[in-house]
Amino acid sequence: MSTPHAQEPYDAIAILAEQRQLEGIDFTALDLRSAFRHAADPYTFTGCTFTEANLRGAQLPEVVFTDCHLDLADLTGALLEQAQFRGGSAAKTSMIDTDLTDAVFERIDLANSRWSGALLAGTRFTDSRLVGARMAECRGIGYKFERCHMGLAVLTEMNFRNEHIDHLNLTEANLAGCDFTDAVFDGCRLAGAELRAATFTRADLRGADLGQITPMDCHALKGAYISVDQANVILAGLGLHIIK
Repeated sequence: MSTPHAQEPYDAIAILAEQRQLEGIDFTALDLRSAFRHAADPYTFTGCTFTEANLRGAQLPEVVFTDCHLDLADLTGALLEQAQFRGGSAAKTSMIDTDLTDAVFERIDLANSRWSGALLAGTRFTDSRLVGARMAECRGIGYKFERCHMGLAVLTEMNFRNEHIDHLNLTEANLAGCDFTDAVFDGCRLAGAELRAATFTRADLRGADLGQITPMDCHALKGAYISVDQANVILAGLGLHIIK
């Protein structure tokens, strides 16, 4: 159902109190904390704008955002359990300390977003852009990234044990301390990634573009499986020449 654009904070609060399915509403820079103070029936937002909106501590379980804009929105400490973000953008959004249990992010731009302390239990990211996202110190297990661009992202100490890592672009990402034990890389890019203190025991890297490997990277990759071609590239990068 289409509703006229909300122009004043009190209009927005009234609309949110009366309706659960909203389309094309502009909540830019509004303080919406009072509207979402208590969990209610799930909201569905389609084509709405929340740019720079204040949603700190919002109680929005099972909310659905379809083709919405949440750039620079503040969702710090929000409850977004089983939320769905499909399409649209949320660049530079704050997800710090947010509960995202079983949430879904699909085809959304999350560039330079902040996630420190967020609960990512069963959270899924698919076909999304997380360039420069800061995901260090996230909590939870069972999160999954598929076909995402995560170049320059900070993913320190995240757990990818036993994962099938599907077409992730991790170019120049910070993977320090990450656990990739028994992981399988398929169509991934790791060129220029920070691998310090990461664990690759029994990880299958044959489906990854490793880029130029440094001696320090070689130590981090100890125990991993690589192809003959990859081994030749690594040795050449270290200044070693192979003679058959």
